Amino acid sequence: MTTTSATSEPSETWAPPPEFAAQCLDLYGLTCPPRWGTPRRPEFPSLGPKMWKVMTALGAPPMPWQKYVSDVALEINPATGLFAHREVGLSVSRQQGKTELCLGAQCHRGMAWPRQNIIYAAQTRGMARTRWEDEFWEKIASSVLAKRARIRKSNGNEAIIWSATRSRMGITSNTEKAGHGPPLDMGFIDEAFAHDDDRLEQAFSPAMLTRAMAQLWWASAGGTEKSVWLNKKRQAGREHIERLWATGERPAVAYFEWYAPPDMPRDDPATWRATLPALGHTVTEDIIRAELEKMDPAEFDRAYLNRTRKATPPTDPNVPKLKWPGLADEKSRAGADVAFAVDVSQDRKHTSIGVASVRADGRVHLELVDRRAGTDWVVDALVRLKAKRNPLVIAVASSGAPAGSLIDDLVKAGITAPQDKDKPHRGHLAVMRTNDVTEACGQIADAMNQGRLRHLDQAPLTAAVNGARTRKVGDAWTLDRTKSLTDVAPFVAVTLARWALLAKGPAVLDDYDLLGSVPM
Repeated sequence: MTTTSATSEPSETWAPPPEFAAQCLDLYGLTCPPRWGTPRRPEFPSLGPKMWKVMTALGAPPMPWQKYVSDVALEINPATGLFAHREVGLSVSRQQGKTELCLGAQCHRGMAWPRQNIIYAAQTRGMARTRWEDEFWEKIASSVLAKRARIRKSNGNEAIIWSATRSRMGITSNTEKAGHGPPLDMGFIDEAFAHDDDRLEQAFSPAMLTRAMAQLWWASAGGTEKSVWLNKKRQAGREHIERLWATGERPAVAYFEWYAPPDMPRDDPATWRATLPALGHTVTEDIIRAELEKMDPAEFDRAYLNRTRKATPPTDPNVPKLKWPGLADEKSRAGADVAFAVDVSQDRKHTSIGVASVRADGRVHLELVDRRAGTDWVVDALVRLKAKRNPLVIAVASSGAPAGSLIDDLVKAGITAPQDKDKPHRGHLAVMRTNDVTEACGQIADAMNQGRLRHLDQAPLTAAVNGARTRKVGDAWTLDRTKSLTDVAPFVAVTLARWALLAKGPAVLDDYDLLGSVPM
């Protein structure tokens, strides 16, 4: 099994090994596998094909992605004869067939075993009742399975009852008392994004303890920052899958998440094809394009790219972030003479290396050239960049900045300050003091307002600009790593790189013409 770091933090850019996509294509004809998904164990029997027959009888033959999810979810451990997974988590975009999968799973359970207690929950009890009656029952009643079931609609005692097995499909509210009563065989928590906490899971779980074949299913498209329970479940699911591929450890949780990382453009059909497993089956590109045109971009991202919608941060008056989108140029490239700078996040979990270079048109190209977890990789990376690009200068802030701890190691690695400050050498180390940093911050704000820079619209860098906060230093200001709403180190890195390029770079060149028409 292909391995990755077992201890690495789950990343939005993580991807499964190629054999996973090959398995999905080979077994199910699935060309759009999830980014995080539990692989099938062919040596385990599965009730998935039985569920496919139920879905077909309900008038919704399963699509490849639905076959894959149900086949894995209903694996039977041959050593115990029980389900291999006690929990099934599904995070997929809207309009992909989640409702049909949800109904198929409940109907299969109700028809396969006697006296099953199946409970469905949505955002509220009222919404659960609407879906249960207007969608679930209507689909059953209009299918070939109609003669096998009957409905009881009395308030508080609602049930779809399967005559042969006496199993019942009921609904519940989103409260601590939900699921209390008889033992529970299957709990299905739908629209998980609307649940603020884990009260429903905490209510369901004890009712399942005595049921050997019990399963908890939950499903949802992306939520918001307030979707505490869903976000926790997604984070845990990603960790399960990444650990599985790293160590081979198989949890009792099956997890499936289709997701488009922030660096995938929302308006690119290639993004849709990698994220929407029903595309080409029940959904077309024209439909998705129409949704993009009429929806708020952040809501489109949540609904169709399965991204968590985040609150729009208030604007810091010192950072002209509204200018940033207009400065993007995907064709911009660094020139021959460059300056690098490094910055470390406040919590030291990530380090960023930025580059700055004057373009032929006089504007300064800014780019995030590397960003990784931790700090142990940074010195070696800068040594390689120095050897490859022969930069004018490499900058790092001291004055209590997190990256200041790297200075001694950089010097030991041969990235040194010039002995004579009037005769700097290429690739020399520029240690920036407080006044240098505040000067750099003011200069980049001016450059943004005046359109004198260009960038590649890289997701971590743009996120850093949008979430940047500042603090006063005398009558000036500097970027504040503590108060910023995200890791601001990518923005700090390019800010310092630009200053180093324009303030320290000219002394390295014989003709002192680096600045050209670029005003400070």
